[in-house]
Amino acid sequence: MASILDEYENSLSRSAVLQPGCPSVGIPHSGYVNAQLEKEVPIFTKQRIDFTPSERITSLVVSSNQLCMSLGKDTLLRIDLGKASEPNHVELGRKDDAKVHKMFLDHTGSHLLIALSSTEVLYVNRNGQKVRPLARWKGQLVESVGWNKALGTESSTGPILVGTAQGHIFEAELSASEGGLFGPAPDLYFRPLYVLNEEGGPAPVCSLEAERGPDGRSFVIATTRQRLFQFIGRAAEGAEAQGFSGLFAAYTDHPPPFREFPSNLGYSELAFYTPKLRSAPRAFAWMMGDGVLYGALDCGRPDSLLSEERVWEYPEGVGPGASPPLAIVLTQFHFLLLLADRVEAVCTLTGQVVLRDHFLEKFGPLKHMVKDSSTGQLWAYTERAVFRYHVQREARDVWRTYLDMNRFDLAKEYCRERPDCLDTVLAREADFCFRQRRYLESARCYALTQSYFEEIALKFLEARQEEALAEFLQRKLASLKAAERTQATLLTTWLTELYLSRLGALQGDPEALTLYRETKECFRTFLSSPRHKEWLFASRASIHELLASHGDTEHMVYFAVIMQDYERVVAYHCQHEAYEEALAVLARHRDPQLFYKFSPILIRHIPRQLVDAWIELGSRLDARQLIPALVNYSQGGEVQQVSQAIRYMEFCVNVLGETEQAIHNYLLSLYARGRPDSLLAYLEQAGASPHRVHYDLKYALRLCAEHGHHRACVHVYKVLELYEEAVDLALQVDVDLAKQCADLPEEDEELRKKLWLKIARHVVQEEEDVQTAMACLASCPLLKIEDVLPFFPDFVTIDHFKEAICSSLKAYNHHIQELQREMEEATASAQRIRRDLQELRGRYGTVEPQDKCVTCDFPLLNRPFYLFLCGHMFHADCLLQAVRPGLPAYKQARLEELQRKLGAAPPPAKGSARAKEAEGGAATAGPSREQLKADLDELVAAECVYCGELMIRSIDRPFIDPQRYEEEQLSWL
Repeated sequence: MASILDEYENSLSRSAVLQPGCPSVGIPHSGYVNAQLEKEVPIFTKQRIDFTPSERITSLVVSSNQLCMSLGKDTLLRIDLGKASEPNHVELGRKDDAKVHKMFLDHTGSHLLIALSSTEVLYVNRNGQKVRPLARWKGQLVESVGWNKALGTESSTGPILVGTAQGHIFEAELSASEGGLFGPAPDLYFRPLYVLNEEGGPAPVCSLEAERGPDGRSFVIATTRQRLFQFIGRAAEGAEAQGFSGLFAAYTDHPPPFREFPSNLGYSELAFYTPKLRSAPRAFAWMMGDGVLYGALDCGRPDSLLSEERVWEYPEGVGPGASPPLAIVLTQFHFLLLLADRVEAVCTLTGQVVLRDHFLEKFGPLKHMVKDSSTGQLWAYTERAVFRYHVQREARDVWRTYLDMNRFDLAKEYCRERPDCLDTVLAREADFCFRQRRYLESARCYALTQSYFEEIALKFLEARQEEALAEFLQRKLASLKAAERTQATLLTTWLTELYLSRLGALQGDPEALTLYRETKECFRTFLSSPRHKEWLFASRASIHELLASHGDTEHMVYFAVIMQDYERVVAYHCQHEAYEEALAVLARHRDPQLFYKFSPILIRHIPRQLVDAWIELGSRLDARQLIPALVNYSQGGEVQQVSQAIRYMEFCVNVLGETEQAIHNYLLSLYARGRPDSLLAYLEQAGASPHRVHYDLKYALRLCAEHGHHRACVHVYKVLELYEEAVDLALQVDVDLAKQCADLPEEDEELRKKLWLKIARHVVQEEEDVQTAMACLASCPLLKIEDVLPFFPDFVTIDHFKEAICSSLKAYNHHIQELQREMEEATASAQRIRRDLQELRGRYGTVEPQDKCVTCDFPLLNRPFYLFLCGHMFHADCLLQAVRPGLPAYKQARLEELQRKLGAAPPPAKGSARAKEAEGGAATAGPSREQLKADLDELVAAECVYCGELMIRSIDRPFIDPQRYEEEQLSWL
């Protein structure tokens, strides 16, 4: 095992991963390079807005990228931060000395409420310039507003909650529609719902937050100076289903649950953290006298929204007796406290101050701080300046805090994109689990780290935790890459050794039977795991050696099946004489090569079952490669052995339609040895054509002759068309068989006569049977009595041939009469032909001057022409061009030869004497010109080209010559 560990360490050291990681945390034994590539950007970055107000800033709110601030007592400045260069000034139109007490902007950035110190409230919509007073709200100093995030839109707020300095909570709804001079007011209704009390009576409603849960429940959190109230319930059915009246009605008889802290700032403020716009808030922070109450919000809890509550005391120098906090905003992992001269950021996980940002005195004291939940930007302002905080990568170092708190799941969640930091968390978690003796969990974590392999392995070995070590090795194996074959081989071998050792230790202990079965199942799961299949396949030789060394034949067979090494499985069954199990494996996996290899062994012990398996596989097996096994098996000569071989060969021939000569030859040999009654039937079924039979005719002839199967030999002779040999051999068996052979050469009468003469000689000389000889004479019309007479002995009297001689004479007489009738018919036909020729010489046709050639449509009499009895007239050259393509090749050659000779012949001389002399000279030199013209006319003008056979033969000829088709096609384009 030590050598395996050393080899694996060397292989890992050659393939260590080097990646840039977190610069501020050392990562020992991790394989990552601890290097800082760029300067860390602060989480909170302050930026002063390039803006100088014309008057002092009295209030500022931001939502959905819409910023609204009040300047002095009568000016409202609205800025769309997406179009910051286009500010919008709105005059409030106040003539009195009322000041802006607070401003409230909804989550859409559309509805702005301006609460004045004179207990009046103004309403301004983002899409309008008109400032509209809310008459129903007059007389109430508004301290807080709870917007309806579920139902609020740009045109309507939906039901909202309003908290006043007198402790009253009202329900109201605002509409943006103006409707002219006498149109409806923006405040649709304004009705009281509840009054918040402290020990001394009603207390100002410092904060209001309204939320709706996923199950339809409504939640309202309201704070006073010392108390935090929760209102939880479902809205009533009916017209008020969308409002809050039903929720607060449930607390008419009993007060709602609340948290109370005795210290008093004189005010309080509530902040929520919402990860995404229009999603449920996830955390809250309540700034009050004793510190900041921080916790999570869980809408699924039935009794209270608040969970995981804890109070973070104010940092040193902050509090009611020192510098009181003015405002609070909450981010994902920090809350920021606004003081008169600075901003302090406190981590919500540890309570430590991570930022203390001081402001210059020239800007004046800080007034308030707000957060735009849609962008995550924080805004702070003084009377003369506006500042913006950007929050960047707030969660980057949170994993370290969770790591120090041993909250490993959260630590891994916040460093999942940073492999070096994740490795540190996993290593710390693994060490923690190891110390807690949770070895399996520790092994799983160690396997995901870049820690040194040999250190982890030795840890588990020293602790005697083989199960955890196996878990560690398995997970390391699953994480290897395809190229790391050496490591994979070592790990699979080591894991196999661990499992086998554990199985061997548990096998003989009856008390550990359950554990043995569980370990066995785990081992089989490991061997059959698809994730490990590639590595196990590469290491299969080593694993088989280990299995063999432990004597674990059961798992050796199991592993061979998984690796599809069926050859080893079948060989194992054959070695243990479990032939039926071996055949079952072969039949299940249907591998032809395995059948070829193991069939010689199996056929000696289970021939019938093996042949059944062959037949079931059908054409997937090559019968030629099974013949050696059948030959070795059937050499014993027993009936059962030969019958099984014949059964499979007949299946190949009759069912599969095999045409291989070797298969048919082997079937012939089996028939000849063990089933001669089927031999002739097979030969006859194969047919009598030598080109269609699939066996070797010469081999079949020799085989049948060796075993004395004469009828089969006769059939083979017939197929070979050796009719004389077939008749000679058939006469030794049966005369009727010889007669059948003698009639086979139907086209060769001379051979047939010769064969029948052999039969007749055999019947007369060998059997001395005159009646049978006469029957042979009657069976073959080619034989005459005079052909067979020489075969008879001298003592035979003429009485035996009387009928035959008479019938022969009658046949000769009939034949003579037939010849005479044919001669008379030939003479009459010749006379009719002579009369027709005489009549044809007297026939003529008339050619008019206006007649034209039917081919070229020119006057006929301009050139030599031909006139046919059908009426068609052709110029000689036109007829020649029309006839030439339809003539056979040899006639075209003859036509060219006649034209050439006719062109070379001398013209006819004038005068009879000269003509005769010219004819005499031409006769001595060759054919005369007249003879050549006659031969040419016979070839060209034998029939009309339109009415004769030439036109009929040209019916399937294409109109366009195929060789000129492309040229003709292009001419049409």
